Amino acid sequence: VPQVFTLKPVAAYQHRLVFDLYPAKTVDPLEALIQDRLRDATSNPDIPAALSPPTQQATAPHDPLGDLIAKHSSTAPSTPTAPAVTPPPAATPAPPLTASKTPGPRTEASAPKRTDRIIIVALDPGHGGEDPGAIGPRGTYEKNVVLKIAQLLRDRINKSSINGSPMRAYLTRDGDYFVPLGQRVAKARRVQADLFISIHADAFTKPSANGASVFALSQKGASSTAARWLANKENQADLVGGINVRSQDAGVQSMLLDMSTTAQINDSLKLGTALLAQLGSFAKLHKPRVEQAGFAVLKAPDIPSVLIETAFISNPQEEQNLRSAAYQIKLADAMMEGIRQYFIKNPPLARSRTV
Repeated sequence: VPQVFTLKPVAAYQHRLVFDLYPAKTVDPLEALIQDRLRDATSNPDIPAALSPPTQQATAPHDPLGDLIAKHSSTAPSTPTAPAVTPPPAATPAPPLTASKTPGPRTEASAPKRTDRIIIVALDPGHGGEDPGAIGPRGTYEKNVVLKIAQLLRDRINKSSINGSPMRAYLTRDGDYFVPLGQRVAKARRVQADLFISIHADAFTKPSANGASVFALSQKGASSTAARWLANKENQADLVGGINVRSQDAGVQSMLLDMSTTAQINDSLKLGTALLAQLGSFAKLHKPRVEQAGFAVLKAPDIPSVLIETAFISNPQEEQNLRSAAYQIKLADAMMEGIRQYFIKNPPLARSRTV
């Protein structure tokens, strides 16, 4: 576009005047940008349709910037133009999408919350190796039963997803070997687990004791005498492997307990309640609520953690149930549904994972 400039003297040098050029009309940067886009649109046939002048898209939706371009195009100096082209008739609206076609984006109200990452559940089969755990009247080892249940639950977790985010299970032990209590917690934290579930089979001096139980950590002591007794028994597992938790520095024990935050315990109680509801749908419960005690394996400060006593292996009938493959499948299915229900109500926060 031709422009008119004016000369203005700005300095004198050795009896000579130095002039500078100023446009008579100041150029509007936005107008200049619009003119450049207009020239590009008319000279380049490969330019995207979104950048073409609006006269080329008679059926396009309203575009404020396009209107501005059209306005400046009509006021620009006249240039030879091509004959006007009659726009084609409007296309017939496409029929509504059917179920076989790809649906459009869902609204925020209808779309479920997504975590956009892998959800990891740490499964901790109790005991193992030289520590058989409790032994039933028929000689059933707790370590073997709980490992089988954990493997069944692992298979179900690996095939599941929550709101589109895949789930993966991590076993603190996948064979018959001993793992110290502290290492079980450390393994779960190393993989940044979202949940920690320790699986056991209870035992008592009287064979009449029965029922499944779910435990969470307690910062103020056990919720019952039985819970305190059971926690003390499970925490002695390291004595078999040569590591005595009680011999550690008292300050370290206090620090570990302090790191178990109130938020972690609250989430653990929610998880335990969901699991207990599913177990109670087919199995007898020892207590109708989640109990609390100072289990060493539940002291990960940033992972909701529960300990499940699937049954009393010291009870002859429940020992027979635990030996049954069908009952083991029931236990795994119930735990999987409890995990699913927990995550539906408490989706994990999105975060980057280094594993």
